[in-house]
Amino acid sequence: MLRPIKKVTCAVAFLCGCAGINAQSNEPSVSMTLTLEQALEYSVDHSPELQEALINLERYKLSLEAQRASLKSKFALTLNPFTYSNSRSFDNRFSQWYTNESFSSNGTFSITQPIIWTDATVSLNNKFGWQSNTSISGDTSNDNKAFSNDLYLSINQPLFTYNRAKTDLKTIEYDYENALINYALRRLSLESTITSSFYNVYTAKNNLSISEAELKDAQQNFEIIKNKVEADLSARDELYQAELNLATAASNVDNRKVSLENAKDDLKQILGIDIDQDVDVSTEISAQPVKIDMLTAINSALGSRLELRQREISRTELDIQMKQIKEMNSLDGNISLSLGVMGDNEDLQKVYDHPTNNPRISISLSVPIFDWGERRARIKAQELATKIFDLQTDEERKNIELAVRRSCRSLKNLEAQITIAEQSVKNAQLTYDLNAERYRNGELTGMEMNQFQTQLSNQKMSYVSTIINYKLELLNLKIISLYDFENNVQIVPMSVIPDEETK
Repeated sequence: MLRPIKKVTCAVAFLCGCAGINAQSNEPSVSMTLTLEQALEYSVDHSPELQEALINLERYKLSLEAQRASLKSKFALTLNPFTYSNSRSFDNRFSQWYTNESFSSNGTFSITQPIIWTDATVSLNNKFGWQSNTSISGDTSNDNKAFSNDLYLSINQPLFTYNRAKTDLKTIEYDYENALINYALRRLSLESTITSSFYNVYTAKNNLSISEAELKDAQQNFEIIKNKVEADLSARDELYQAELNLATAASNVDNRKVSLENAKDDLKQILGIDIDQDVDVSTEISAQPVKIDMLTAINSALGSRLELRQREISRTELDIQMKQIKEMNSLDGNISLSLGVMGDNEDLQKVYDHPTNNPRISISLSVPIFDWGERRARIKAQELATKIFDLQTDEERKNIELAVRRSCRSLKNLEAQITIAEQSVKNAQLTYDLNAERYRNGELTGMEMNQFQTQLSNQKMSYVSTIINYKLELLNLKIISLYDFENNVQIVPMSVIPDEETK
């Protein structure tokens, strides 16, 4: 009569054993156990997302270094070691043909210095060379072999325009600062993501422990009912229900194992750990209420949020764009000044015996006359874009304040929920213990006992989940307000940027 029961029991045991073997066979022999702090530290050097942000930060830093280097003096040497030409030309002045043959060798050394305060360029140039020139016209031949040196200072100054050199430098500085902010924001966002994933592993691990305890209780209850049925002290349908409860508990254990492995894989991907490396988490879950001051959180958020600093940068860049647009089709000018001295002689030491001054100055202007309203329309469009941006900035400030308010209220609510959940676990445990005794005495059915078992398991899971939700919401408030209420300190996100020595 008991053969079907034994077959079901053996099948359940076999499935549990297979699940355990498969889980063990897929796990590496060495496991990495991490606390939350260790997981966060590990992510700094291994997280793919953070590494991408760090590379981008380095790129903008090098661009800024290059731009600053471009504002320093440039030294250049241009060499023309050998030039030869032989040409036949017609001289209009004398109405006759002449032949010119020329050999030359020269080089130019120049020092160029941009002036960032006025957007001018100052250069000092020295051109030194030697040439041999022969001209033949009819029966007349003229030869010249001489050294020459041309030393001159030139200045080029734009007029009626914005300072492009200073603007370009400022733009790249803003780009670099934006990259710094993006890295800091990703670091904060990653802290939230890792913490959530870490607690997902802990929750899955805790749920597995609860399910295993539930399976152990179901196994004990099954043995009790089995013995009672064999002694004709209980109805056979109670044994069938006990078998179902046992099979359900075993299935829940298998499901919890799958959920745990999936949660571990997610954590490994976020941290940048090899996918074949097994990981485990270690932490103690307890929720000590933290005193929250909403006004402090709001003031800290509005005064420190990096997104608002990004808005300030973008607003300044809009002003720069407005300057550039106003320069379109407007009065533009340039002044060039050159002062120098040139000398030539067959004897190198006498090159400057009879020098020649060669000053040059020029002023050029570009005066637009009519552009069909293009400039005016572009300025108006930019003004509207700026107005929209200002409206969006005001809304973002409101959204930040609202998010802080919601988080503070949520924390207050979660504190009450933790107290209720803790009491619910105590009540469910007492209820289960009382009814377990009644079940063993035959006063309850297997279905009723299963309900009490499920209620206890659910309350335990709910309690842990409520505490984790409180911790995650506390972290969320820390990120959106940039204030750590657990330690009562202001958060400085830019301090997480690695220095050259630590990279």
